[in-house]
Amino acid sequence: MIELLRRYPLPVIVLAQLFGTSLWFSINGVWLSFSRESGLTESDLGRLTLAVQAGFIIGTLTIAVTGLADRFGASRIFAVASVLGALVNGGFVFAAHLPPLDFMLRFATGLCLAGIYPLGMKMVIAWTPKHAGSALAWLVGMLTLGTALPHLMRGATFGMPWELPLLAASLLALIGGAMVLLLGDGPHLPKSSGAIPLSQGLAALRIPRFRAVAGGYFGHMWELYAFWTLTPLLVGRELQRLAADDRLIPWLAFAVIGIGAVGCIGGGKLSRTKGSEWVAWRALMISGIVCLLYPWLSGLSPMLLITLLFVWGIAVVADSPQFSALAAATAPRESVGSSLAVMNAVGFGLTLPAIWLTSGLWGQFGVWVVLLLVPGPVLGLWSLARAKA
Repeated sequence: MIELLRRYPLPVIVLAQLFGTSLWFSINGVWLSFSRESGLTESDLGRLTLAVQAGFIIGTLTIAVTGLADRFGASRIFAVASVLGALVNGGFVFAAHLPPLDFMLRFATGLCLAGIYPLGMKMVIAWTPKHAGSALAWLVGMLTLGTALPHLMRGATFGMPWELPLLAASLLALIGGAMVLLLGDGPHLPKSSGAIPLSQGLAALRIPRFRAVAGGYFGHMWELYAFWTLTPLLVGRELQRLAADDRLIPWLAFAVIGIGAVGCIGGGKLSRTKGSEWVAWRALMISGIVCLLYPWLSGLSPMLLITLLFVWGIAVVADSPQFSALAAATAPRESVGSSLAVMNAVGFGLTLPAIWLTSGLWGQFGVWVVLLLVPGPVLGLWSLARAKA
């Protein structure tokens, strides 16, 4: 069994990533039925989403400044984080109507995800060092599908208790953790010996090219998770204009978010010939243009707007693995895991105000809140241009 897994390490890692990251938006996927039962609003959705993001940020910062990602085996951290994440995600079922315990459990879910996503990136690099951009594209593609998966589970279990998709995500996380534990650590990165200075995870920020690439990633992150948070609201608006059944919302939300996996994998293939910078630049530019135009076109045909959402869904995440590949290639080899963790921490920190602003102002301004996301792609492109200089 172990030999079979190690013969195909990349599919094992990306499938485990898909299962583990289904915890991320598990609440968002059941929000329609859950909010009707509990009387919560879009602002409450933003609050619980922010809790996950905040937990992820604290977790990645802890990994970065302590060097945990380079001191202990990535597969062990991934497996432990998956088990703990499954438990706290499942615990939300019993604390859903008990603030602030609901917030604390979502925060703990984010902490656990910090041991899944960045460590998954390190494992991909450790097992398949060649064509890192293409390999990471598969990984981020699975992160994207994992993010969308709760919406699919909600659509498939419509009319059933909202707790079922939530518990299904926990079960998937357990399976993903077991797969990675059996696979083990890859052979292509050096193992750390002894204690690691607290500053090791921050060392890459002293490298000008790493800072420029990270700046592009930060602009991308300002847009990405806020867009994913708004997706059920955006598709719900268009389906309402079409007088369509609201049971279609989770299916369409899954499709709009999940199609980003196609953008990731397609961008990864292009990166083999065009390079990661070429892919990242164009994906960020396309998503920025759609973000800018979308509210001005909001009075046009709902079908046109849904088509634009699919274009946006493809472009908005296609650059993410390429930024990670560029950062991994630039960071000190002995601290790749910690360098990626600190970049993740700052990037996810920027998702907090973006999600808070857009979800909090949706009730007042509707679709126009997406204009608040435009500065992300603009500043990201400016920073990436500095990497080329």
